[in-house]
Amino acid sequence: MRTKIILALGAITLPFLLRNLHMIIFLVPDDLEQGPVYRIFYYHLPPYFVAAMGYFTAMVASILYLVKKDQKYDAIAVSATEIGLAFAAVNLITGMIWGRISWGIWWAWDARLTWALIGWLVYFGYLVLRRAIDDPTERAKISAVLSIFASASVAITYKAIEWWRTQHPGPVLSIRTGGGTLDPAMENMLYENTLALLLLGAIFLLVRLRQEEVQREIDGLRRFVHAGN
Repeated sequence: MRTKIILALGAITLPFLLRNLHMIIFLVPDDLEQGPVYRIFYYHLPPYFVAAMGYFTAMVASILYLVKKDQKYDAIAVSATEIGLAFAAVNLITGMIWGRISWGIWWAWDARLTWALIGWLVYFGYLVLRRAIDDPTERAKISAVLSIFASASVAITYKAIEWWRTQHPGPVLSIRTGGGTLDPAMENMLYENTLALLLLGAIFLLVRLRQEEVQREIDGLRRFVHAGN
């Protein structure tokens, strides 16, 4: 059943991504100030939306684990965290490229950029911590607490451009301001590409979750064999 869902999502997502790429390159208008280079925006902001959704999923799964003590929620949390890290890395890399073109430097210690990096490092530390703990129950419990704590970095990153006015542009989307400064065609394209990347993230999550479940089955068999010996 899960394989059929993955294939169905893939059949929808791949044409959607290709269609969006065509529109971003050829049909969406240029920005008045930055010209065509601003198109990297469509692969800078949407990946962080996907990353934030992954982090949020991990937080909810972590809470559920602490409440129900069911290992399946720990599997969801670690899988969602890995997907979030991957998309957040895309966000950081495209942000550096865009910053180099717009600001003349690869990295500015801008508030939002800095908090996005801090969040990425905290969640990377989450994965490192998991490898340092052998007992599955203890690993899941400590990881769940860290995941809940780490989710604060997502909220701070989201609000950073309002709390600290540094180099990063302020809010431009109508969903946040009630009257965004983006051309409606540009803003609609942003939402459409966000949806496409969310679908891609869902596919990755389902695949990674299956891998995690298989790995846990293998680990359980190993512990059973070792206990028998």
